Amino acid sequence: MYYINLTMKNNLFKVIEYTYYFSLIFLFIIYLFPGSIIGYLLYGSLWQQPNLINNPFGTAINHLIFFSFITVLITIIKSKVKNILTSYKFILLTSFFLEIFHLVVPNRAFELYDLIANLVGVILVLFINQFLKWRKYF
Repeated sequence: MYYINLTMKNNLFKVIEYTYYFSLIFLFIIYLFPGSIIGYLLYGSLWQQPNLINNPFGTAINHLIFFSFITVLITIIKSKVKNILTSYKFILLTSFFLEIFHLVVPNRAFELYDLIANLVGVILVLFINQFLKWRKYF
């Protein structure tokens, strides 16, 4: 019984780990592609960015959601996998540099709100994680 639970936990961990790496590859592809792949799939236009939730900041909410998601995955796998790709510094720098690359990628534009949303997504998950660790001690 213990072996089955341990195997299931290891399998779940591997699924989460592979989801993280796939999400990282997906992130690089959608950020560095000259135009919006998701906009093309949803609206038939490379020029239209999808807006998941109507808000005054436009598509920045998409960035906040995705970078929060990817940081949650890092938080889970960081306990067992220690490499440069699973560090919080890596994802912070990645979020920063990918948005800066929009200055040179054709048909893409640097957006300050997107950069802020990227960083807030990562930092928000880090704060929640630290708060949960702190609460465990009290």
